[in-house]
Amino acid sequence: MKVEKLEKTIPDVIQKLEKLKLGDSLAAELSWCWVSFKNDNNPVGVIEKSQEAIALFKEEREKNSRSVSKKLIEDFEKSLN
Repeated sequence: MKVEKLEKTIPDVIQKLEKLKLGDSLAAELSWCWVSFKNDNNPVGVIEKSQEAIALFKEEREKNSRSVSKKLIEDFEKSLN
């Protein structure tokens, strides 16, 4: 997990989740997990919620390729690996 890249990507991901109204409370959960990770350095929640977000983004992209940019998905996946 690349923390520096995640710091840049997480806000964009949360904003996109909220804009598309994807995953009910996933944006709030991801935000909470990110703040928690910054405090305790336990990445489990961030990784779990990030994988959920990526899956939702890919689903949404299949329906409408313009809804979520390919770059956002790729950057997010790279920052998690």
